[in-house]
Amino acid sequence: MGNLMEDSAIIELYFARNEDALVQTKNKYGMLLKSISMRILHSIEDADECENDTYLKTWNAIPPQRPDVFSAFLSKIVRNLSLDRYDMMHADKRGNAQVGVLLDELAEVIADDKAGNSQEARELSEILNKFLSDQKELTRKIFVRRYYFGYNISEIADKYSLSESKVKMTLLRTRNKLKDYLEKEGVTI
Repeated sequence: MGNLMEDSAIIELYFARNEDALVQTKNKYGMLLKSISMRILHSIEDADECENDTYLKTWNAIPPQRPDVFSAFLSKIVRNLSLDRYDMMHADKRGNAQVGVLLDELAEVIADDKAGNSQEARELSEILNKFLSDQKELTRKIFVRRYYFGYNISEIADKYSLSESKVKMTLLRTRNKLKDYLEKEGVTI
């Protein structure tokens, strides 16, 4: 594939309105974006659309935005697009899809109405980031892989050479700690 361009150089292409920025973004992050979307949607066609929509949103966002961590910026966009598509596809039904399971797991900790208000969502995001920064590295990685990237239990267990029961227990304990932490921070649950 050749050498991949540095993120700062790709971002400069966006600022110069050079369409090669899109090509370089796809070359470097296309697989990551598709992987995130596939974990949520389980459809290659929908994941392809979300990946392409991510490039368009990125083109429209840069400038004026200048992301500090380009991969995180792109991941957030594709994740939100994929979740929106998932919501649209499942508006009238609640299947056994992975996203439903993830949301159910976190529902015991975070009230749905908190995610609906953008100011409250930002504050909750800051609190969650602070909470995660205080956790052990492995616990943080397990939590983020599960609830941000949508990995299933067995994938996480394989990734970190753990038993599935160990992963489940780590997630349960972390959710319980998060619930206590949120209550101490004054977040109503």
